[in-house]
Amino acid sequence: MAERQTNLAWETLLDLSAARPAPLHRRLAAAIRATIRDGRLPVGAALPPSRALAADLGVSRWTVTEAYGQLITEEYLAGKTGSATRVTWSPLPGNQARPAGAGRGGRAVVADRVRPVCLLP
Repeated sequence: MAERQTNLAWETLLDLSAARPAPLHRRLAAAIRATIRDGRLPVGAALPPSRALAADLGVSRWTVTEAYGQLITEEYLAGKTGSATRVTWSPLPGNQARPAGAGRGGRAVVADRVRPVCLLP
């Protein structure tokens, strides 16, 4: 029987240590968020499919899909069925520190991502 091969890069990149008191899916979301904010996952980078990342990290697929879903809601990631989940968050120009209250959840507000509002009569 073949042994399961682990992708050590994701295990190294994402710190899921139990030292942080939170459910596993929240620790995973926080680890991915930190990795994006640190610039280790740039805009446009594709994350592995949820099944693959779950297998690499030794967690359930539910844990990964919950983390991805939270980060999609926060606009750190964008997901589309049949396509890779990709990083969409980027720091302010020049990697400046974000002032308190800049965007919901401390996200960058990117002008080209503003959606027009349509008011119906």
